[in-house]
Amino acid sequence: MSATAPVSEPAGTSDERRAAATEFGASFKHAMAVVRRLRGRDTHRRGDLSYAQYGLLFGLAEHGELSAGDLAAVADVTASTASKMLDRLVETGFVERVRSERDRRSVLVALTARGGELVAARRAEYEERWARALSGFSAEELLDATAVMQRVIAMFDEIAAAAEAEAQRPTDPR
Repeated sequence: MSATAPVSEPAGTSDERRAAATEFGASFKHAMAVVRRLRGRDTHRRGDLSYAQYGLLFGLAEHGELSAGDLAAVADVTASTASKMLDRLVETGFVERVRSERDRRSVLVALTARGGELVAARRAEYEERWARALSGFSAEELLDATAVMQRVIAMFDEIAAAAEAEAQRPTDPR
């Protein structure tokens, strides 16, 4: 059973709507493929940071000091992947491991000044690209796109939750 509220059909013929939904689905699928390529191992030049490593840096810039596990969750990578990437980011001087002030047994990860400068430069570059990509769309169109994306995200969250629940079910020993 779905937790999503019933959806009322907007105006337009069902054929028009079906064609538009198909086009949206194809565009969404293409966008996801591009993101997968960006996150892939072969998308960065030797010595450059990967998309996933930037995800860790941006997570720290947004949230401040975090444990490696919390940072992994923020950056949407596994804890073991984050740990390996953090080793490299420490070596390059972009992050540092620091003892928690509240619990000296805990180790947190923090951006260094060098890491903060890198994030600021990357953010400036991408904010310009983002503004160009979205230019020409009204605020209303962007809010409509946001609503569509939020609904799609909720659908995928439901699918993931159902798959996780299924994986947790005991298997029949027969």
